[in-house]
Amino acid sequence: MLTKRTLLQSTLALAAAVTLQATAFAQDKTSIKIGVTGGPHAQIMEQVKKVAEKQGLTIQIVEFGDYVQPNAALAAGDLDANSYQHRPYLDAQVKDRGYKISWAADTVNFPIGIYSKKIKKLDDLPQGARFGIPNDPTNGGRVLLLLQSLGLIKLKESAGLKATPLDVISNPKKLRFVELDAAQLPRSLDDMDASAINTNFAISAGLNPKTDSIAMESSKNPYVNILVIRDADKGKPWVNKLIGVYHSNEVKAFIESQFKGSVLPAF
Repeated sequence: MLTKRTLLQSTLALAAAVTLQATAFAQDKTSIKIGVTGGPHAQIMEQVKKVAEKQGLTIQIVEFGDYVQPNAALAAGDLDANSYQHRPYLDAQVKDRGYKISWAADTVNFPIGIYSKKIKKLDDLPQGARFGIPNDPTNGGRVLLLLQSLGLIKLKESAGLKATPLDVISNPKKLRFVELDAAQLPRSLDDMDASAINTNFAISAGLNPKTDSIAMESSKNPYVNILVIRDADKGKPWVNKLIGVYHSNEVKAFIESQFKGSVLPAF
């Protein structure tokens, strides 16, 4: 049988636990800042914002023009989350920069495309063609793997997802790779024979991946985009609410109707 003292201690412990839980929920965020890149990520997040407001979560969207700043801002505490990158890029950033940030949920898939103002199909690439690729390791490697799948180059077997032009061991057309910031690639088309452009930047530049690209990556690829948060925020109620809103039927329907297959829901 429980003594009066034991019963009192148990009651006090339970009361303390309930109080702590209530305090945690009371202190949970009702307003958050999310970093995105311009184009589809920003457009989708505007829809997420509308749905979130109905559930008592206010979202301030902060738009960035490159891939580097959103992770730096998140790690520094200037953002609560970001939505713009795929997991291989996040893994590389965490390894190289020591950020304490993590995957929270899958969002969308952007098959990368190849574009040109000078040719209509890849077979028409001239010898020594100038070919624009992203200068960050994961997206640059992604493009080289795409070119290998299309039969234009061959890479060292050990190259993996972070392949660079130095890993090219066969290049029959002697393509000359020009590495540029991913956001600059749409503007490179006048100077290149072709460029591989991430879909979010292609759409922002007025390019339609479905009709304007001369080749596209398969939708079955490891580059699904993700929501990212700080490690310290894992499991917090606002994170779960944000994920639930992003994965809602309203947001999924918006993606499917707005982008008509050039951006694919990954949930």
